[in-house]
Formats: sequence, structure tokens, C-alpha cells
Amino acid sequence: MTSFDAAARAAAAHFDFPCAFGVTDLAGPIACSGDVDAAFPFASVTKPLAGYAALVAVDRKLLRLDDPAGPEGSTVRHLLAHASGLPFEEGAVLGAPGKRRVYSNRGFDVLGGVVEEATGTPFPEWLEETVLIPLGMSATECEGSPAYSGRGSVADLLAFGREMLSPTLVSSELWREAITPQFPGISGVLPGYGRQADNAWGLGVEIRDSKAPHWTDASFPPSAYGHFGQSGSFLWVDPTVGRAGAFLGSRPFGAPHREAWPALTKAMREA
Repeated sequence: MTSFDAAARAAAAHFDFPCAFGVTDLAGPIACSGDVDAAFPFASVTKPLAGYAALVAVDRKLLRLDDPAGPEGSTVRHLLAHASGLPFEEGAVLGAPGKRRVYSNRGFDVLGGVVEEATGTPFPEWLEETVLIPLGMSATECEGSPAYSGRGSVADLLAFGREMLSPTLVSSELWREAITPQFPGISGVLPGYGRQADNAWGLGVEIRDSKAPHWTDASFPPSAYGHFGQSGSFLWVDPTVGRAGAFLGSRPFGAPHREAWPALTKAMREA
């Protein structure tokens, strides 16, 4: 029995609800468990997709990362990196841009509006035309907030993982910038896992760095990146081994996920 098979059996015992997960390299899926074509809510795993759609606009020179966007002094870059000072949802600005990592759904909603204005296209349509259709992500849709309203399949997220391993829709130079810590060294709360002295974030993706505790195993390198969502979802990419993994399920994030995900992500990475 492989480590992945053992992890799949452990997950089946641990997660008493419908779920699916899988791991891929550039050639295609390596190992999967559950119905990887079933649609589940993404919650905040929507954000990397929305961020990638924004980067397509940047790559096409319809938008610049340092264009003003959001509160005074904030830019597109600040919004993508949760450094604009905007709160989680509605409310007053919490601080000057670039000083704290304030995880913000509101920031991604503002970003969606900025992309709409720059492209002249409703954000859901822009996301579909520039990311979902080119990558064959036919089970995925995002008709509401670009922060959390996505829904789709593990198979689709693995396709997006392959794109992040070797981008075809944005330039390699821009993607290298996207997976480099932005406004490094600023603190903030990683939802579900508490305050991090250096809450590293890229452009639309969370960077693993040395965060503890974390939803991936401690064996993941600092350069790994991805996102997890409160729907009980995750997508990680490890460029050092050339693999990406995804998990979706029908139950919101809670203790079972927090307890099992580190070992599961380790087994997926080593499959």
C-alpha cells in the first residue's frame, strides 16, 4: 500500500462526509480519491482564481499592479496581497496600506470591480473567458463575490494547479513576482490558524514560508503556495517537487480538517 493509499483510507475514516482530493504533476493527475468531478464550494480557494484573472489583465497591459485601487495610498498589488488596510468585510479602513496583513474579502470584491473597469467586462465573464475556458475548467463557476463564491471540482483545481506550476496564460516573469512575498515581514492573522509574525502572501496566493501552525505539513518548503477555504477546501502547489494538490468536501472547515490536513498534504506530496 502506498502512502497515498494509506492517506486515502485514513481520510475515509476521518471525514464522514462526501469529499475528494488528488495530486498532479505537469503530466497529469498522479493519484486521486473520491469523485474528483463532483462540484463542491471553493469558498476562499476562489481567491487564487480571481487573482490569476487579475494578473491576466496585468499581463495584457489593461491594468498595472501599482495602479491606485482601494483606500488612499493602496494599489492593485496591495489588494492582491491583503495589505490594503481594508477590513475582512464591511467597515472602516484598519490602517495604512502595507503595514499589516489584514485578510480581506472586501479587498477582493474591490479588486473585482477594478478589473471590470479596466477590461470593460463583468468579472465573472472575464474570469471564465481568460482562465476557466482556456484551462478546460468546465465544472467551475463564480457568479458572485470573487473572494469566496467559486464552485467546482477537484479535477478543475488540479488543472489550475498545473497552470500555476508552468503558466501559459500569464508571463513567467509576472508569475514569479506573484509567488514572491509582497510587503515582506508584516504580521497578520491566518484565518483558522492564528497570528503569524510574518504572514507571507503573494499576489492572490498564500505563501507557506515558515508559518506555524499551518494547514500544510511542516515538511513543505517555504516556497510552496496556495490557499485554503472555510468550505473545507484547499489547493497547494510545491514548485520544488513539481506537484499540486487539492481537497474539496461538503462540510465547512473545522476540527477534522485541522487535525487531518497536515498528514494528508504530506502523503499527497510524497505520492
